[in-house]
Amino acid sequence: MPFLSAALGRISPSPTLAMTSRTLELQAKGIKVIGLAAGEPDFDTPDFVKDAAIEAIRAGKTKYTNVDGTPELKAAIVAKFARENGLSYDPSQISVNSGGKHTLFNALVATVEAGDEVIVPAPYWVSYPDIVQFAGGTPVFIRAGAAQGYKILPEQLDAAITPKTKWVILNSPSNPTGAAYTEAELKALGEVLVRHPHVWILNDDMYEHIVYGDFRFTTIAQVVPELYERTLTVNGCSKAYSMTGWRIGYAGGPVQLIKAMSKLQSQSTSNPSSISQAAAVAALNGPQDFLADRNAAFQRRRDLVVRMLNDVEGIHCPTPDGAFYVYPDVSGLIGKATPKGVKIENDSALIDYFLDEARVAAVPGVAFGLEPCFRVSYAMSEEALTDACTRIQEACAALR
Repeated sequence: MPFLSAALGRISPSPTLAMTSRTLELQAKGIKVIGLAAGEPDFDTPDFVKDAAIEAIRAGKTKYTNVDGTPELKAAIVAKFARENGLSYDPSQISVNSGGKHTLFNALVATVEAGDEVIVPAPYWVSYPDIVQFAGGTPVFIRAGAAQGYKILPEQLDAAITPKTKWVILNSPSNPTGAAYTEAELKALGEVLVRHPHVWILNDDMYEHIVYGDFRFTTIAQVVPELYERTLTVNGCSKAYSMTGWRIGYAGGPVQLIKAMSKLQSQSTSNPSSISQAAAVAALNGPQDFLADRNAAFQRRRDLVVRMLNDVEGIHCPTPDGAFYVYPDVSGLIGKATPKGVKIENDSALIDYFLDEARVAAVPGVAFGLEPCFRVSYAMSEEALTDACTRIQEACAALR
């Protein structure tokens, strides 16, 4: 009898976290590596959010809370959805969890069984297919390359749906590409989903507030109201409020699904941190003006990285509308050889070359389901990004 479960054998460790660990190991040895792999803002949590957490501690709010969120936080989330997304929810339709990944895990594990299919556009965030497979389901991938802006088309979605399809996952703005669906694009996808009433929609809006220029964020339950009753709209505090370590994710959706997620959570983690929940209330209810300044900084960084990578022969780097990632296509570098005569067979080999020779850490496209590409997180200073991109330029120039 095997000791480890079959479910555990269906998943792999997070490749993004693995690259971050490799970077930290090299840095601990005194080797200066510039890490472009971590998916978290370099800005600090706003002071008013930290102050709310300190006040909660002093007020003794250190006990268990309701399994899936305090009434205060659920009320703040209800208000946020109404104010920013035009979505009307009751507190019974809100789930609060220990990070956005936990929200996704609860939703998929509570609903997916063997034989169920979940449509996952590729490139995808690394955890989507693994969570589906852990639950016993089958991820069905739709490839969307740089030529179509890393966004799936309605006809691709329609062709991928079968009687076994339970969910489709939409992530906009996207990790890893930063691609974001316009309102018109979401409506077109929604028109397909309206014709398939057995398919539920998991809309991951974690990067909602990190968008650039004239792009206007919308979410599918907002623009296609017919899908409201079978859409789980997922969000959290990690990215916009620089609260990655606080671990607060949340979602709005149908009562039956929220109850199922709460039941699962009651037997796994119980409530999210009481202190983090108090901080999240402050984040959602407090001033939002700081977001514009941070987005302006992110946009400058994006433009710098896109320009410098596109200066490299063999790299094509689209300009994303949101998040803090770029996802350059490196087809033009595959097949070349390093100065040591090692052939670059794929994007994993290219990333190893960058790490070993340029001391720059990124994540290969194979981790996100579409290659040959790699993901760059530009959530760091312009000085560090300039240094990193210069190293990449020099490493690529040395290929033959």
